[in-house]
Amino acid sequence: MEQWEQQAFAAPEGREEYMQRNHIRRRKRAYIGGLLTGAGATVLLAVVLAVVLLVTGTITVGGAGQETVSENGMLLDEAATLKLDRLAMEIYANYYEDIDEDALIDGVYKGLFSGLGDPYSVYYTPEEYQEIMIDTTANYYGIGAALQQNKNTMEVTITRVYDDSPAYKAGLKAGDRIVMVEDIEAVTMELSELVTHIRGEEGTSVHLQIVRDDEPMEFDVERGEVDIPTVEHRMLDDEIGYIEVVEFAQNTPGYFQQAIEDLQAQGMKKMVIDLRNNGGGLVVACQQMLDMLLPQGVLFYTEDKYGNRQDYTSEGSTYLDIPVAVLVNGYSASASEIFAGAVRDYGYATLIGTTTFGKGIVQNVRQMEDGSAYKITVARYYTPNGDYIHGVGITPDVELEFEYLGDADTDYDELQDNQVLKAMEVLRGEVQ
Repeated sequence: MEQWEQQAFAAPEGREEYMQRNHIRRRKRAYIGGLLTGAGATVLLAVVLAVVLLVTGTITVGGAGQETVSENGMLLDEAATLKLDRLAMEIYANYYEDIDEDALIDGVYKGLFSGLGDPYSVYYTPEEYQEIMIDTTANYYGIGAALQQNKNTMEVTITRVYDDSPAYKAGLKAGDRIVMVEDIEAVTMELSELVTHIRGEEGTSVHLQIVRDDEPMEFDVERGEVDIPTVEHRMLDDEIGYIEVVEFAQNTPGYFQQAIEDLQAQGMKKMVIDLRNNGGGLVVACQQMLDMLLPQGVLFYTEDKYGNRQDYTSEGSTYLDIPVAVLVNGYSASASEIFAGAVRDYGYATLIGTTTFGKGIVQNVRQMEDGSAYKITVARYYTPNGDYIHGVGITPDVELEFEYLGDADTDYDELQDNQVLKAMEVLRGEVQ
């Protein structure tokens, strides 16, 4: 879509039910809601100039060919401008600590989007946008280890070391507790900030002090390019293949295709696709994956506020005609629901689990000239049959709450997962 990158983001996180799995854990970010404040008359003027399109009241809506003009032709009238100026001067005169003018200006931009009352429409600083793009591409320069922080003790633990990553080559292991990153005590910093000190330019090194089985150890890890696997797969019993899709990132379709081909080479005749706790990602990635499975036709479509409809279709050239079950739960959102809705409407797969999150809207993300970016909700999406699932979710064909039948202290085993076992029963024809 030219400069636009269409994405379907969702708020839900959480792998509370699957803590025993050492899978990718997405970092929760708490972005500032945005106080509508300025930083003195000079700073305020710069802010007002920065939103000149809004002040003049004419905006061209991308892709819609429409112009929108506010009721009085201005977003900030004279009274609003004077009020902002007064508030800024009050801050300068009376705030008890030094003032970060850049943070105040960012607060104005954030507050503008916050005023929409839409949690999915957000302004990002350049630094925040770079973090978002790491999640979107599942690619970055670092050491290749998934980390988790205890919210009470702030201790940071490695939950997974990716194969062939710098961390793997250095000898780090899952379960290692990070004590120091360079000269920074891990417990003194939020994980989202700590990882910025672990990542860095390719070829540079980061010094880590860790504790493994109560024994202190030190590592110098050379940073390198890390491609996070977003798909995992294995063969189960009875010619049934299992594929878990962690998120819909740029690299996900490639991993998904590799998983299918590998499982077919092992004799797969039936397939379980696990979308539980998958909060979404790129719409185009979801479309590409559905195109690998479904016959020719509309996979889903979007409509904006002007009634413009855009169809996303499958060519049907790689239609995979085998029995399929798809696992979902309350944390399956956005692109996961697009996927689930499409396979349901085509009668292609049996949905098993609990009702999905219910996010039926799509966002566009655009980077600006200064490196900042914004994400804005632009359309509703509908399943092939025309269902709008926002706030409702998708009810599975077989409703079943999760229960892990194995020992929670051991590594996760799909064959001890009651929802996976139910999917296998369905694929064998044991459940009508």
